Amino acid sequence: MLIDTHCHLDAAEFDADREQVADQACEAGVQAIVIPAVERANFPVVRDLAAQVAGGAYALGIHPLFVQRAADSDLDALRDAIRQALGDPRFVAIGEIGLDFFVPEIASGEPRERQERFYAAQLAMAAEFRLPVLLHVRKSQDILLKHLRRHDRIGGIAHAFNGSAQQAQAFIDHGFALGMGGAMTYERALQIRRHAVDVGLEHLVLETDAPDIPPAWLHPPERRNRPGELVRIAQVLAELRGITPAQVAHATTANAMRVLPRLPAAILADAD
Repeated sequence: MLIDTHCHLDAAEFDADREQVADQACEAGVQAIVIPAVERANFPVVRDLAAQVAGGAYALGIHPLFVQRAADSDLDALRDAIRQALGDPRFVAIGEIGLDFFVPEIASGEPRERQERFYAAQLAMAAEFRLPVLLHVRKSQDILLKHLRRHDRIGGIAHAFNGSAQQAQAFIDHGFALGMGGAMTYERALQIRRHAVDVGLEHLVLETDAPDIPPAWLHPPERRNRPGELVRIAQVLAELRGITPAQVAHATTANAMRVLPRLPAAILADAD
């Protein structure tokens, strides 16, 4: 069993064949897909899509790249959506939230301050409702950690992690698993591949970030990443660590269920 812990299956890139893409992933062995929201407008979209996909689950949050066009009232809407979703077994986390200091236009001044304010507010919701978070981490590791230290252990997944070994350990100490995806499949991604080997397997989960972060074997014109690519991503992780794909699947599935404690209920929802 493989779990794609981060897949934007609601993205427009899948409008033409979304059901087929999800079915192909399931047939390939991806038996659960976590679909994070990015803004208020797609809260109901990811909720409804998760209910239509075998093994579908979802998270609710406001992505740092969408903060600049969000209204302050969207935080109130998020709180209301979380309250309403608590009874839904497919709802597993708050996300995608975090900070992005890679994009110059939002890395300083008022845009950065606004990012931090939205991140802090959403972390407070995670603490209030005792939910894990799906963290967007781009050149922002230390500030993300600074805010995390203001709360009791929240936990979740550091999505597409590419920080230092010390930062990796700090997230792990806060109860996070590190997301391993398409970037790991590139030989030049030396730091990510070091994490894939050096970090304890019990702290890693698999993800695609589809349709983004395509793995090395996807070439033009098909650069769209898909959840079904998780099978080969798992094989790469197995090769890097010198273990079997079955061991990777077993461990990363257990890890995903540990850091997203509501996920087993989401998977079982299809059996009911």
